[in-house]
Amino acid sequence: MRRLSRKKALSLVRELDAFPKVSESYVETSASGGTVSLIAFSAMALLAILEFFVYRDTWMKYEYSVDKDFSSKLRINIDITVAMKCQHVGADILDLAETMITSSGLQYEPVSNRLREEHALQEVLYKTLLKGGPTALPPREDASMEPLNACRIHGHVYVNKVAGNLHITVGKPIHHPQGHAHIAAFVSHETYNFSHRIDHLSFGEEIPGVINPLDGTEKITYSNNQMFQYFITVVPTRLNTHKISADTHQFSVTERERVINHAAGSHGVSGIFVKYDMSALMVTVSEQHMPLWQFLVRLCGIIGGIFSTTGMLHGLVGFCFDVICCRFKVGVYRPRGVSLFLCKDTAFVF
Repeated sequence: MRRLSRKKALSLVRELDAFPKVSESYVETSASGGTVSLIAFSAMALLAILEFFVYRDTWMKYEYSVDKDFSSKLRINIDITVAMKCQHVGADILDLAETMITSSGLQYEPVSNRLREEHALQEVLYKTLLKGGPTALPPREDASMEPLNACRIHGHVYVNKVAGNLHITVGKPIHHPQGHAHIAAFVSHETYNFSHRIDHLSFGEEIPGVINPLDGTEKITYSNNQMFQYFITVVPTRLNTHKISADTHQFSVTERERVINHAAGSHGVSGIFVKYDMSALMVTVSEQHMPLWQFLVRLCGIIGGIFSTTGMLHGLVGFCFDVICCRFKVGVYRPRGVSLFLCKDTAFVF
């Protein structure tokens, strides 16, 4: 009984076989079929290799959310060279809450005025596509014998995460109960020269390999009453990749410059003004990778799709060829001639 039940089970399973095998004696090979098979296998191998490179590659996913962190401090990284002596200029930050941030975190370094020769990389600066390639400005050259008639203001300061104004103008800043001011009375108007180069300006943690919009910017003026304005929108950014995870900030900038002429109605103060504002949205940038199961599914789709498509095309081409060449065969029987067979009163024609 058990043997009979096993035989029935095997016969039932055999009837459910969706992949019946054909004996090799009934299989006919041809040169055209071999050529199509060779082309199909080559296409499978090529697409499989390309799909493997896609699997190894990664892409960036951008997500947007509301920035709920208002209590932390914002770091501003500054490296600006101004074509004036250090004793004649001062830098400070005044935020929207009328909180003055002194320049205690900034250093004033006398340098020679070589704006057009040193670090003038605005035209050739670009973000490299090679991983690990250098994207920062090259190191400064050694001190030369030229007079130190320019000032390099560099360092970093921490401010509140509200709108503010970083300004570099004539005179050292002082703070008083009604606001703040710069002592500019002892500086000759003829020495005003706010030609400058922004070697680096960024917000938040410094990320190697990131080029900021103002890095390498250089402005030259021949007027003593020139005002340079940079309007910046800072966007908090959270970066999550396989190599680095950090909280930093991106920003967009709009530039404006004009000559101060009170007689013509152009009022203001000569200097460099960087006005920044915080965005309420935070961008999360994460590195995505194709999962293994998706790669296998796509690979099976490529192999099965090419195999089925080439088989159908080969059959269609063979069908059309037989029709055109008048060699289309229907069944096994082919009439060879006409014969007459008489049976009583009925005639049969073959």
